[in-house]
Amino acid sequence: MTPRSDPQRSGRRPLAFSETYDVASTWPEQFWKDRTAKGAQGGPHRQFIAEGPTGVWVGTVTVLVEEPGSLDVTGRRIERRQAHLVAVFVRPEHRGGDITRGLFRAAVDWARAEAGVERVRLMVNRENGRAEAFYRKAGFVRVAVVGDEYEMEYRPASG
Repeated sequence: MTPRSDPQRSGRRPLAFSETYDVASTWPEQFWKDRTAKGAQGGPHRQFIAEGPTGVWVGTVTVLVEEPGSLDVTGRRIERRQAHLVAVFVRPEHRGGDITRGLFRAAVDWARAEAGVERVRLMVNRENGRAEAFYRKAGFVRVAVVGDEYEMEYRPASG
């Protein structure tokens, strides 16, 4: 089982993962290792992984840097350099705690400081109230409805 297979199984998160479980499950283990390594080393994107005490992956978030003029996963034109947080997953027994906050802090900080983006966004399924509540606490606000998803943008409280 790949680290992404648990959350993909529901089939309700095409914007979150850019592929369905049925498609992703056909890719070999080496694809996932290469994809993770690519996201962890240089380049325009980053994947952040949280490990539990025994080394098991307990959470992940990937930051995709989107350039002006390109098209996003919904087919809309990107207006400014921005980061899109995708493939967010934390195992249920670790949700709502320091791991989730740490993953988001690392991803947003990297996007703003290292990648130099003007905007950080994510999509959340409109039926996923728990995730939306966490994203709001993390500084995200709804900015659009895209199909079954809310688009949320990082707007930290000033002060």
